[in-house]
Amino acid sequence: MKIYHGSTFEIPRPLLSRGKPHNDYGRGFYCTEDIEMAREWACKGKEPPGFANAYNLSMEGLSVLDLSSPKYTILNWMAVLLANRTFDLDTDIAIEVRDYLVENFMPPIAEADVVKGYRADDSYFNYADSFVNNALSLRRLDEALHLGQLGMQVALRTERAFDNLSYLGADTVAWDVYHPRYASRDADARSQWRTSVKNAAHAADDVFAVDIIRRGLRHGDQILQ
Repeated sequence: MKIYHGSTFEIPRPLLSRGKPHNDYGRGFYCTEDIEMAREWACKGKEPPGFANAYNLSMEGLSVLDLSSPKYTILNWMAVLLANRTFDLDTDIAIEVRDYLVENFMPPIAEADVVKGYRADDSYFNYADSFVNNALSLRRLDEALHLGQLGMQVALRTERAFDNLSYLGADTVAWDVYHPRYASRDADARSQWRTSVKNAAHAADDVFAVDIIRRGLRHGDQILQ
């Protein structure tokens, strides 16, 4: 698999120990298979330079958890996010939702060398936070995650995965081109979301976080029709 990492630095030798523990899927090295997305991520800061680091990842012997596969749902992604990211759990129900989703929808991430799935940037994270606080239905969350094409990511989570990584080099990214693209992609997602909320009311059969708890729903149950 050829993957890319957008950064303000050239990174010939990524280290697992340098990863932040509170990223989407825990400590790791976060990449993408989309070179254009990596270039945008390299230029999300206020000043240049930006670099698109390229790597080859040998998948031999690696365990992969693909959260975008039909086997998993948004609730599995939410469980992983809730176990790693910091949410504003201001109410008892939000705390209960977190604990319930982590207990009943957590995929086997501890066994995974590599995790593939949505990237919870500011827009996505805001939607997830609203869902946990019972202000956004599951259907709306599902719609939100497909707005703006904000990208999928590949996270390397173990030393075994890092051992399978070989550096191919880094290209300097045109900051004046890709910084506006990064900002525009996020703005488009937010705009589409506002339009969606304005033009459509919640359906009578919408499921909210509290409904999942009350019904005792678990991984494998059909929730959205």
